[in-house]
Amino acid sequence: MTTIYLIRHSLSTDKVLFGSFMTPLNRNMKRPLSEEGIKIAQEKLNNEEFDNVDFIYSSEYRRAGDTAKILADRIHKEIIVDDRFNERIHGITKSYDELPKNFEELQLNDPYYRFNNGETAQEVGDRMNSAIIDILYHQKDKKIAIFTHSTATLFLLKKLTDVTTNGMCSFKGTQYFDNNWSPVETFKLTFEDIELKNIERL
Repeated sequence: MTTIYLIRHSLSTDKVLFGSFMTPLNRNMKRPLSEEGIKIAQEKLNNEEFDNVDFIYSSEYRRAGDTAKILADRIHKEIIVDDRFNERIHGITKSYDELPKNFEELQLNDPYYRFNNGETAQEVGDRMNSAIIDILYHQKDKKIAIFTHSTATLFLLKKLTDVTTNGMCSFKGTQYFDNNWSPVETFKLTFEDIELKNIERL
């Protein structure tokens, strides 16, 4: 059996050096953890559940990498960066005010909805799932921690489990998540070969 921990990054700050000169996407990618976010990650990742993790993956976003580093330093592992675990690209050019007020609802309910040149839920779920399948083939029977993002994770969960139009998640008839995200939100997925056998919220 292969165990995958899908872990959301901890709390970040909007304070980005030279952020006013960056595109919204680059500014979003550069956001570091806040001091509170660091403390939360240290507390939540200081858990024997993660002691025997074999591989650590992270998105390219700094807040995910900063969170991954806290575990990597504790258990003495390197971090593998994979852009397929990046957050959903919104498609904005200057400000989040450009997005429709019901943008999140549109994306959750229509897998092919996109704003400008942003990503659809289908595209995000597909790239996330592609990375998961690669891991399942190449790190079979290992324990893997993946540090990623809430929306990207939700769009992956839509491919692997049942997700309602308001984001309630269930697997084999049992609800495991209510779409209320916390810092370092973690899901433990157990696979036999490439088949998901169980999922639980830690």
